Amino acid sequence: MSHHVSTTFLVLAWIAIAIHGLNLYLALFGPERSYRIPGELPAPDTAEFERLLTSLTDTGLHRGNRIEVLTNGDSFYKAELTAIAAATNTINLEAYIFHRSEIGAKFVKALAERARAGVKVKLTIDYIGSMSTPHSYFRELTEAGGRVEWYHPLRPDVLAMINNRTHRELLIVDGRVGFIGGAGIADQWYEGTRGNPQWRDTVFRVEGPVVNSLQSAFAENWLRVAGEILSGDEYFGFEPSEHGSVGMVVSSTPAAGSTRARILYQLLIASATKKIYITTPYFLPDSSARRALRRAARDRNVEVKILTPGRRADHLLTRTSARHLYGRVMDGGAEIYEYQPSMLHAKVMIIDDLWSVVGSTNFDHRSFELNDEVNLAMCDPRITARLVEDFQRDLARSRPVSHREWKRNMLFRAGDWLSSMLERQE
Repeated sequence: MSHHVSTTFLVLAWIAIAIHGLNLYLALFGPERSYRIPGELPAPDTAEFERLLTSLTDTGLHRGNRIEVLTNGDSFYKAELTAIAAATNTINLEAYIFHRSEIGAKFVKALAERARAGVKVKLTIDYIGSMSTPHSYFRELTEAGGRVEWYHPLRPDVLAMINNRTHRELLIVDGRVGFIGGAGIADQWYEGTRGNPQWRDTVFRVEGPVVNSLQSAFAENWLRVAGEILSGDEYFGFEPSEHGSVGMVVSSTPAAGSTRARILYQLLIASATKKIYITTPYFLPDSSARRALRRAARDRNVEVKILTPGRRADHLLTRTSARHLYGRVMDGGAEIYEYQPSMLHAKVMIIDDLWSVVGSTNFDHRSFELNDEVNLAMCDPRITARLVEDFQRDLARSRPVSHREWKRNMLFRAGDWLSSMLERQE
């Protein structure tokens, strides 16, 4: 290893440590804002609720979408690479994680092939989430005419925003086909790594009017990183349909002390009358979210089930902090399950067999306060039923945590002070 490479590696390592320290400081000493929804909400199956939700999230509800639920990397990577291979005009990809990996190499090769064919290929990659991936990794793509831009790199003009990351995972092809979920591009979703099983995750493949909104979310950050405004039918070329699912895309960025992601989640939780199913890799709800879940279970007799990683969680400190909070949610009657086979990374919420949300948002402080996120909320019993099938299948492979066990087991309660201070970390 040359002296130059060694020095660069050390500098990046110290930068990573410094950023982690900043995150830790904000988690320990950053303010926690309290949120509440006064009064009663309309039922989630009413036009009044749709109007309220679209107004507060400042987005439109689009009809006539075609949605396919893709479970795990075997299916969603295949579908994404198939869509890329069929591209004729544009490919836009935004990712928090794009790692040097076997699947990453497949994407770079596929994107480069399309760029050589004259397709306009644009990538927005988060600098911190993909710090281990050098720009040279995309050389085949850039030499073919593709463009790669880094979100909030370590430059003086963006240092003040260094803790704001794009956590979005988006792919839009020809303005007609979109993919949204929480999975980045790395081998942990592909075949597993270092003896660890393939991560469990969920992605939506979308056609229809909501693809316009996914493209808009990409265009927002492309303007930030490249200084260009996307326009034209090649980017916004969806085909409207009278038949299909009803949905809305909620993009969120830190603003006015809250984000649209928080509004979306809290409104749906507060409106539930029958069930709330949440799958999340990082369950670190703040006091407002915990209160909303307790009220749903205790006061409205809503079935609340939360599925989160077990012993194969990728962040031990985060899992320890999350387990400390279990009792504060189970006090109201919510049920918590820990997924056993592998790391659980799906980000899904189901409300009353009607509404479902899939996207990049974790149930934690970073997603609700600091990151750029994007979620697709669908109002379609068929899509929800399909997601419930996955949820029930995952529950069967999970271990329930009882409130009695939580109170009895000191391992859950060890380091109470530290865990409570870190509950907003990940």
